[in-house]
Amino acid sequence: MEKATMKRKPSGNEIQSLLDAIKASDVVESRTQLISELGELDVTDENERVSILECLTTFWEDFTCLDVSQCTLNKTILKVATTYLESDTSKCLSQLLALGTKATIWCRKHMKMTLMSTDDSQEEEHYGFFFQVLLDMLCHSAAVLSTLARHPVSTGKDIMAMIQTSILEILNLTKDSILEVKRIQTHGSEVLKASQVVLDALISLCKSYCNNSNSNHDDKESDQMNHIINITESIIQNLVDLGVVAANAGGNLVTVLNISWKGVVTLLQLCKGTLELKMNISDIILSLISLTKGSLTHAAQTWSSLMEPVSMSEAKRIFIPAKFYLINAARIISHYPSQAFLIFKDITLCIITILTFKIFLCKEEFLKSASEALGELLEPTSIHLLNSLLNSSQLKQEHKHQILDFLFCDINTSSFVSGDQSTTMDSIFSLTFGSKPLLIGQVVLFISLLKSAPDVEDDVKLEIAKKMDWVLNILTDEDVYSSVLALQLPLFHGSDQNMYCSIIHAMKTFMLVVSSTSIWEEFFFNSFLLENLLHPHHLCWEIVMELWCFMLRHSEAELGNEIIDKLCMLLKTTASWESVLNHDSVLHKLSKSICRIVRHGSESMGDRVFNFIVNGDVSRLSSVMFTALLMEGFPLNLLSNKVKSVAKQKIVMEYFQFLDGFEDESRKCGIGIFGAPVFAMSAAVQSLQVSISDTEMKTINLLISIIQIQKHHSQLQIPKPSE
Repeated sequence: MEKATMKRKPSGNEIQSLLDAIKASDVVESRTQLISELGELDVTDENERVSILECLTTFWEDFTCLDVSQCTLNKTILKVATTYLESDTSKCLSQLLALGTKATIWCRKHMKMTLMSTDDSQEEEHYGFFFQVLLDMLCHSAAVLSTLARHPVSTGKDIMAMIQTSILEILNLTKDSILEVKRIQTHGSEVLKASQVVLDALISLCKSYCNNSNSNHDDKESDQMNHIINITESIIQNLVDLGVVAANAGGNLVTVLNISWKGVVTLLQLCKGTLELKMNISDIILSLISLTKGSLTHAAQTWSSLMEPVSMSEAKRIFIPAKFYLINAARIISHYPSQAFLIFKDITLCIITILTFKIFLCKEEFLKSASEALGELLEPTSIHLLNSLLNSSQLKQEHKHQILDFLFCDINTSSFVSGDQSTTMDSIFSLTFGSKPLLIGQVVLFISLLKSAPDVEDDVKLEIAKKMDWVLNILTDEDVYSSVLALQLPLFHGSDQNMYCSIIHAMKTFMLVVSSTSIWEEFFFNSFLLENLLHPHHLCWEIVMELWCFMLRHSEAELGNEIIDKLCMLLKTTASWESVLNHDSVLHKLSKSICRIVRHGSESMGDRVFNFIVNGDVSRLSSVMFTALLMEGFPLNLLSNKVKSVAKQKIVMEYFQFLDGFEDESRKCGIGIFGAPVFAMSAAVQSLQVSISDTEMKTINLLISIIQIQKHHSQLQIPKPSE
């Protein structure tokens, strides 16, 4: 729009004379000239401004023009009307709004007709001139919005209705201009910039209205609030639509993308508490989730056919839009958790899919940088989506339980087809919850939840503690098991670490967090550590034992002694001679666990276990327990010198006693104790400094006795089968 020229004071009835001449003129060009002369006058009288604006509105034709003359007239009308926005508009606001509404409707119609035209003889001058008018209209609209923002919210029902209609038409024109900007042959970039200015002005108007309503309390507050809500709702919905369009424009509308979604989030924050009943906030969140998945699906499709490395910078460039969508979704969720809860399944599926995508990227050597970039940009943000729900004070514990129960429900892993590799990277984002390829993503999510335990409330910690068994169940699946052991993931500050170590690290973090709460004894220690002490799956047992060792290594001495005593008492209840030679018995499994704990514990811990067994009041059970422990690798070398000497003496003495009495008839009674000292000595000989000379003759005597027994049995006559 042209810069305003110096104006002069009107003389006498000059204004009325010009208005009469304009009404009497039938020639468009003459009318245009007369209106231009009106624009040169400095009109300060409010009534005269009203008359001028009503006249201008009348001569803005509703139908689209066929030549440049009508466009010239409308451009001149806009120029004059815009000058009146620079001063007080309180008396002529309704006239300005009426003119603006009529003009925006005309511009939309004209733009559609112009862009639909395929006539090669179309006047280039008219085509280009119309888009100059469109630019002026957009600038005029931005000025009107700025004027509205500077004044208090109107309270009259008629004027409020006019404002809403005017804003709606401005939104429609702005949106159409952005949607058609690629088809505009001239002034396309200028139209886009002007449209962005209008969007900023719309958002600023809402901010002003919301702030004004928060500080203004009168009898008409209800109508005024409804007015503000209606305007805000319309603007937000149109911004969402534009945000989706801009996201799908392939990077050509980045500024519109930023303005739209940031505007949506800002307005939702300002109107928190008033829009829940008017707007479907869930749909807005779903739009952002859909854009995230769409962006990542495109990346997966592109990379699935590549055979060359993807650089870190390239991967980050591709992931930045997805992060933008996730950040805005997280902000909305944090302010509207109740609405977000309605779609928590969609939110959590998106999170798991992203984490699974990271795993798939990590499996390909040339995509490891992309996996690292995803871990840096998207993983923390996606986890924040879930934490925004779990940390919300507006959600009840039963809601949080429902979310975690959905995420980590009991799964029968045997129902999956083992080793199914049919899922490709580009099909991940079409998977539904419960699909086997997503299991590994669920494991990664659980790891992240454990690590974020310091930042969540106690009710969430409790629900997480109840799900500790879930991860052990999932780890028994063959494919998950192999992935946990093999995959190297950039989980900690960019350094690669396999998932097995990550699981243990996360569980240790969670242990420390809940150790000072009631969750520890009731759920973590009793329901998880103790119940899984003898877990049948090797990997799960290894994980549980790591946690036991960590706990006892860092616990207070009194607590550690109490736990060791309980384990020894438990061992005593499982002891029997029949179970010594059965490696699958509970006695052996528990002995193996105790040996693992002692091996990674303090010297006093081993001494305490030995003293408990040796000083027991039942000597036979003492021998049973001690033999089982030795067969499972009880670390005698970690005992104190004094206790180690006693242990050596006990083992050697029982061994010699066994050898001396081998031929005794009492040894042939068939009881399970027979041969136990030999097993004990065999298991302990590497840990004890026993001279060979001490045992050599005893061993020879044993071998002689065995040979004689075998010779005796071989001489027995076996009846021949009857012929």
